[in-house]
Amino acid sequence: MSKLRLLVLASVILMLGIVSVTAAQESTVESVCLVTDVGKINDGTFNQFAYEGMLAASEEYDLESTFIETAAQTDYAANIDTCISEGYDVVVTVGFLIADATLAAAQANPEVYFIGVDQFVFEGPANYVGIQGREDQSAFLVGALAAMVTESNVIGGVFGIDIPPVVRFRNGYEQGIQYMASLLGKEVSILGVYIDSFTAPDRGAAAAQQFIGEGVDVLFGGGGPTGSGAIAAAAAEGIYVIGVDKDEYFTTFGAGETPGADRIISSGIKRVDVGVRDMVAALAGGMMDEFPGGSNYVLDAANGGMSYGGPNESDIPQEFYDVLEQIQAALADGTLITGVNPNTAEVETSVDEILETSEAEIDLSALP
Repeated sequence: MSKLRLLVLASVILMLGIVSVTAAQESTVESVCLVTDVGKINDGTFNQFAYEGMLAASEEYDLESTFIETAAQTDYAANIDTCISEGYDVVVTVGFLIADATLAAAQANPEVYFIGVDQFVFEGPANYVGIQGREDQSAFLVGALAAMVTESNVIGGVFGIDIPPVVRFRNGYEQGIQYMASLLGKEVSILGVYIDSFTAPDRGAAAAQQFIGEGVDVLFGGGGPTGSGAIAAAAAEGIYVIGVDKDEYFTTFGAGETPGADRIISSGIKRVDVGVRDMVAALAGGMMDEFPGGSNYVLDAANGGMSYGGPNESDIPQEFYDVLEQIQAALADGTLITGVNPNTAEVETSVDEILETSEAEIDLSALP
């Protein structure tokens, strides 16, 4: 075969490859509509995170976007229907309470894609993805911080209903405490309680007061308004506290305006903005192999979806957070595990076993 024919053939193959790649990356969607849980897009909750993730993807892929703020739970289905009737290609819904309405809409509208924040999808329709999280990883991080900070060596946690995400939070937190305590040579006591409501801040506060009476000097609140009530009450008593899901310095403590704001040292953060951005981008970029239809996209340390906040106004030295950066990197690369099974939410590997098998090298030499 002549050199000229080889060059022509190579050019054709290259052009076909370019066409193939371009076709694979063509956008399958042009618009996205977000329906909040009860609340607004600037309320510092998952609503705001989801909205920011949608905006990031929309700007990157030049998508038309809008949002509907839900005033009452009875509006869920109607708000989703509004997105559909106005012709939006993707509908993002926020919160586990809207999951039933989202599933019903996904089943009835197979041509529309649905992304459900904090919704678990099992063998669902191919146009529906749930965004879940490795809550045990962010909780492990803040548990390690609690173990570094405590002086009384009594650490507490107030949790909501013991559904799997909350159990992952509690078990990850307690594993993180024990892991760091072992590294530091501390002996700690851990107090914790589940409360059968996410909307009982008074009961959360009462549990916090009880734990303070038992010597707790660091308290984690992992249960929506119930947990927020616990940390607000504890912070008002001068106890160090840790929030959940988002940076509660900006919500529960009003970005410094609420008494006790200087006592919140961190929050175990679930970056649903990362999840929404990634899933909308997968659709907009034609990367359908990255859209796990009928199942879940799991946020973890590796994809930047599980992290921590702080120190904000607290007096905790930066060196403590530098240690958390090491731990987060180790969780991301797999050299360190939490010991919590992400499916069952139960502890399957003890801290002793983790210490024996982990390849992570956590440098504590800079701690004060």
